[in-house]
Amino acid sequence: MSGSPNFTGKVVLITGASSGIGRATAVAFGRAGAKVVLGDLNEEAAATASQIKAAGGEALFVKTDVSQPASVEALVQAAVGAHGRLDVAFNNAGLLPRTADLADMTTEDFDRTIAVDLRGVFLCLKYEIRQMLSNGGGAIVNTASVAGLVADPGMAPYVAAKHGVVGLTKAAALDYATRNIRVNAVAPGLVATPMTERWLADPAFKGKLLQNSPIGRAAQPEEIAGTVLYLSSDAASFVTGQTYVIDGGQTAH
Repeated sequence: MSGSPNFTGKVVLITGASSGIGRATAVAFGRAGAKVVLGDLNEEAAATASQIKAAGGEALFVKTDVSQPASVEALVQAAVGAHGRLDVAFNNAGLLPRTADLADMTTEDFDRTIAVDLRGVFLCLKYEIRQMLSNGGGAIVNTASVAGLVADPGMAPYVAAKHGVVGLTKAAALDYATRNIRVNAVAPGLVATPMTERWLADPAFKGKLLQNSPIGRAAQPEEIAGTVLYLSSDAASFVTGQTYVIDGGQTAH
């Protein structure tokens, strides 16, 4: 991450940091000097904290269920208790439902996807913003998806949730634009992570996924992290309410 913004002394909260985009971004923030607080239901996020510490950074893992208000509030309070403030948040926790046509999707799949991918972002915004207001402002980045801009077949709950994240991002940005809190989103295309491993491991399915990719490959998580750090930095001080597409040209068609 050469040329990254400097976050020395900044307190950064990241959800969904056990692997993939969350882990890569947490490590990048750690290298940039941030005090990183990781919230995840998966205890593998503790390994991300250890990786940051081993590189000389500062990190704290708090087991968190982003679909539960008390759990999210406790995460924010843990960050404040450890460091006294909250400057940056990256709301990245999410899950993929099983692939099925809408009429074949179970109500349970739909509800769980909305609970984590949309309600979870709402709850994180709610408690992060309350804290940022008390310490003079901050920057928030939400993980949306190209599925928040266009639809993919067989993924109705995910598409609905990610469209909702784009809307929440705009709404929160407008509510707090004059109070020194910026809210933006990133919309990755296909990224090589444990969550997409089953797709990329199937040559035929992978080929189908990449048909509409001008760049012809999946992104690496580190290629998403750079945009998150930019949006969280003073270099993006006039950027709010935007969804940054990082898709290798997929939606340029």
